[in-house]
Amino acid sequence: MFRIRTVTSDIYPRDKAAIEQVKEILQSHFATVNKEEFDLIPEQLRNPLKYRFTTKLFVAEDHKGLVKGCAYLYYASDLEFCFLDYIATRREVISGGVGGALYERVREEAKKLKSLGLFFECLPDEPSLCTEASLIPENKKRLRFYENYGARPIINTLYETPVSPNDTCPPHLVYDNIGREEHLLGSQLRMIVRAILERKYAELCPKEYVDTVINSIEPGVVMRRDFRYIKKESVATSNELIIPRQKIILVINDKHQIHHVRERGYVESPVRIGRIHKELLKTELFREIPPESYSEDHIKLVHKASLFNYLKKVCKEIAPKESLYPYVFPIRNAEKPPKNRMMAAGYYCIDTFTPITRDAFFAARRAVDCTLTAADKILENHPIAYALIRPPGHHAESAVFGGFCYFNNCAIAAQMLSEYGRVAILDIDYHHGNGQQQIFYSRKEVLTISIHGHPSFAYPYFSGYDDEKGDGDGLGYNINYPLSENIDGILYRKTLEKALKKINAFAPDYLIVALGLDVAKGDPTGTWSLTAQDFYENGALIGKLKLRTLVVQEGGYKTENIGINAKNFFRGMVDGNPDSGKPNTTKKK
Repeated sequence: MFRIRTVTSDIYPRDKAAIEQVKEILQSHFATVNKEEFDLIPEQLRNPLKYRFTTKLFVAEDHKGLVKGCAYLYYASDLEFCFLDYIATRREVISGGVGGALYERVREEAKKLKSLGLFFECLPDEPSLCTEASLIPENKKRLRFYENYGARPIINTLYETPVSPNDTCPPHLVYDNIGREEHLLGSQLRMIVRAILERKYAELCPKEYVDTVINSIEPGVVMRRDFRYIKKESVATSNELIIPRQKIILVINDKHQIHHVRERGYVESPVRIGRIHKELLKTELFREIPPESYSEDHIKLVHKASLFNYLKKVCKEIAPKESLYPYVFPIRNAEKPPKNRMMAAGYYCIDTFTPITRDAFFAARRAVDCTLTAADKILENHPIAYALIRPPGHHAESAVFGGFCYFNNCAIAAQMLSEYGRVAILDIDYHHGNGQQQIFYSRKEVLTISIHGHPSFAYPYFSGYDDEKGDGDGLGYNINYPLSENIDGILYRKTLEKALKKINAFAPDYLIVALGLDVAKGDPTGTWSLTAQDFYENGALIGKLKLRTLVVQEGGYKTENIGINAKNFFRGMVDGNPDSGKPNTTKKK
């Protein structure tokens, strides 16, 4: 498996490592290209004014950060065209669709930019143009691949003219109209070709050569070579390939039902997910995908191994349909935790109402998988992804669980995303997000903000005060907004607007929203009175940030309206950010 994400700089460790791998891949494929050209990649990403192109680097990588392939794209905003400079896969990658997926991602980007089309060079498949016979089979294979997308060489120009007499295989200029119905005109092509030759090949192409090529382009509709390798009618599906990337990615915990505590009063029940899902299905805002499996190392980067191992082992010892509630809370001695696993529950838990069951570990483990799957889609540049999961996670700290929470899904996702950029967590659950606060309290690369009921009356009671601002490097990067017992939507939004200003000032690359629906009127665990309209307004305010946003389900226990409130929240997010959540409107041929 692999994901495709955009690398925008070499600031963060994962991006820097990816760029180094990209350079290795390109050098292995293009040995005749001066190595210094690939060394310019970081500067080209940072300085579009100097190079007169906005540079976009896409990498296909696995979850361990191994880059399997890359695509290097230029966009000229003044002329509205895209030029694909390089696309290559690691030499040992023989199959798996990496190259095709990268090219489709590039096409999506060109379409998103409202480009006149996608241009690139491809070595010719004709002996009259390429005298190196050994190159012809590979050139044919490459041009056949691009024909599947309707991309073919432009004809009736002198673009294939060698710059020097020693050039034995001058490239075609290939044009992919990315499904546009409008024809490309010669007047447009003249400006595009001049930009390619003068901006990319300024040191290679003298003025006389550039003028010769430009003057060979006739007015009128630009012509492309006829199809040679595939039937024209088979291109239709490829021109519809623009995946509805703007839809909200939805990942549901497919194993949440196994954690079902049937004791009276236990409100964290499976019906919550079903009610939300039912309402979301009434919209066209979502594209549901299955969760993938992730290494437990992601959890252990946030939670102590002792907590992880304890939950994993003790859950196996619980009889089916039984629940173990902590009832002995020893003063925590890091050197001497209780040896009896049943008695140790209170050592690892912060309350008396979060049970250990046979399947609690497995359900919580799967919730992490779902959250990381959604986070990966954010890395792939999807605007919004929603992990609809239970059990929740925002009360779980590095070494303890509680509040129905076993592993802190938001914190685990933030840890992963922080390797690629700055992260802000906005917790809008009724209860304080003590887990994120404790985990990131001394760190500055993750901003943690929580809007919640004041700890004088609201769980978890021991944290969430406004003077808890972080420590050491994290001082100023933890913000709490404890609110009074009776709050309506108008008062709530005044605080939300303050929080969003803090997020804007932090300028994160990624936003994680811990979505608590327990701020709703009538929720059995809260005291506030927000309505469906309030959830819409809150979502719209968050959407206006236009940040890549991972939404993770936390609380919300009034099942009569939980789905309606969730639906309205996401409708607000989409209306607040017009670039997200819209269904695909590409016309079918």
